[in-house]
Amino acid sequence: MRHDKVGSVMTTDVVRAGYGTPFKEVARLLATHRISGLPVVDEDDKVIGVLSETDLMMHQATTPDPYEPKHRTRLAELTPGARRQAAKGRARTAGRLMTAPPVTVHADDTIVQAARTMAQKHVERLPVLDEEDRLVGIVTRRDLLQVFLRPDTEIRDEVIEEVLVRALWLPPRGVEVSVTEGVVTLTGHMERKSETEIAVSMTRRIDGMVDVVAHLTYRLDDAHLRTEEQSRAMQGVADDWLRRM
Repeated sequence: MRHDKVGSVMTTDVVRAGYGTPFKEVARLLATHRISGLPVVDEDDKVIGVLSETDLMMHQATTPDPYEPKHRTRLAELTPGARRQAAKGRARTAGRLMTAPPVTVHADDTIVQAARTMAQKHVERLPVLDEEDRLVGIVTRRDLLQVFLRPDTEIRDEVIEEVLVRALWLPPRGVEVSVTEGVVTLTGHMERKSETEIAVSMTRRIDGMVDVVAHLTYRLDDAHLRTEEQSRAMQGVADDWLRRM
């Protein structure tokens, strides 16, 4: 099963800053390279934080308003969030501006894992680490979206070969597979209901797949017949499939 790794889509020429990189130098790096954020690393290239344009904007945002009543300013500074913003507003180096701990991924993580991390953590980019947790690249939302550029024919071939033939041991034409704009349609008759469920579940894991439409019938509804031993057997099929990813 193909599952592209983060390392295949990441950018390896990473613009980075050190803990002591001055505020203005960080601003120059972002402007010169036309990027909205960068990782902050230590002397061993370990990522210790990330920095975005938003962090730099805190400098302007926390500048006192001469027309704001002073007692309101003092009350606002009592909240933890306001204190963190105020600290960034006074920061002069990347280490003081950065957000830590950083959200990262490894080069051998799948694109699916990276996309899930981005969605859960609400971030737009992820520093990519090697096996020793050193910075080797950076991946953005745009990089991850490249997976959806896979041709429909390539997705179809993978469904047939990896899901139907290798995982379920079905003949190549046992189930009709069509793919249009990333939407996979499975049509045919299978022996057991559990096989139809596995076919759909595995197809949903194919890189570049947008959705799955199942027109699958079955001879035997084995939902009420599944014993613990049968469940282990079905899990074995799934485990074998996952090992080939």
